[in-house]
Amino acid sequence: MSEELLMIPGPVPVLPRIRNAMSKPMIYHRGDEFREMYVEIVSALKWIFQTRNDLFVLSGSGTCAMEAAIGNLVRKDTPIVSIANGKFGERLVEIGRRYSDNVTAVNFEWGSSIELEEVKAAMEEKHPQVVTMVHNETSTGILNPAEAIARLTRKYNALLVLDCITSIGGYEVPVDDWGVDIAIVGSQKCLGAPPGLSAISVSERAWKMMLDNNDGGDNSERPYYMDLIAYKDSFDKGQTPYTPALPLFFALHEALELIKEEGMVKRVERHRRLANTLRSAVTDMGLSLFPRLNDLSAYSNTVTAIKVPEELDDARLRGGMRERGVMIAGGQGKLKGKIFRIATMGNIREGEVSRTIQALEETLRE
Repeated sequence: MSEELLMIPGPVPVLPRIRNAMSKPMIYHRGDEFREMYVEIVSALKWIFQTRNDLFVLSGSGTCAMEAAIGNLVRKDTPIVSIANGKFGERLVEIGRRYSDNVTAVNFEWGSSIELEEVKAAMEEKHPQVVTMVHNETSTGILNPAEAIARLTRKYNALLVLDCITSIGGYEVPVDDWGVDIAIVGSQKCLGAPPGLSAISVSERAWKMMLDNNDGGDNSERPYYMDLIAYKDSFDKGQTPYTPALPLFFALHEALELIKEEGMVKRVERHRRLANTLRSAVTDMGLSLFPRLNDLSAYSNTVTAIKVPEELDDARLRGGMRERGVMIAGGQGKLKGKIFRIATMGNIREGEVSRTIQALEETLRE
């Protein structure tokens, strides 16, 4: 039997070149070899983020970077507006409430679109210093209007923390042009590397807020392991403040080389093309896409969320797919049993999408 095909929204299949990179001999993490590799990784990520801001790689998943962003920016009285229309938007709300007693959640029904007027009303009332949002909501397959929210955030002189964990690497996300203050990505999604690393970019405005919070040397409310000031000080020496996950750095370095070889224009187009192929196929089968769009939102090109027909059992459907060698994802939280999700991110190509479509057609005929 052929290797099981992962069509879940992370971790994505890892190409042999990337897997092989992890088997390199260990190196000294304070030596020149690591320093050169780390500088190359950061340079490549800045190119993908389209940013000149500082950028760091954390030995932790995307949630680690989410907490690093909020934990370094805010104090107990910092007003935050958190926009949520899915599981990961709500995760940002939860993280915010660990660090601030002044979090306003602007909630929308999971799978529905963000309404700018409701966000604007919250900003006018609460005068936030920080706004958080997920760009591509992995739990529901919807692309949120990051550029519009960034403009609105700037208008109200707040900082934007944008979770780009399943958008950067699959979409053009011009961090500087949009004015995103902190952008976050995970290694195991659109970048096509193994799980365990995340990257975070930090604007000058965000640094000012962090340093103002640290004025007087009181760092008792700031994370220790995820202290971004420590990351900045270490990067000036080409290092990380603590021991990095070296095999994962080797893998990420190789994954970024592959992205450069493909080119971002072609990569983004591939993600768009594969998502369109999948969406067309599932709607031709009589299935319905889950997200409810408005003029500012769009179906995700990295993960497609599909309603489970009433006559079908979600677990049996996914089980039938797995019997055919294809693993897809179910719904999360309140959407468990109601939707299933198929990813077209990272290293996925036409052959994998065709195999997935065939497996779904066969499963539905059972």
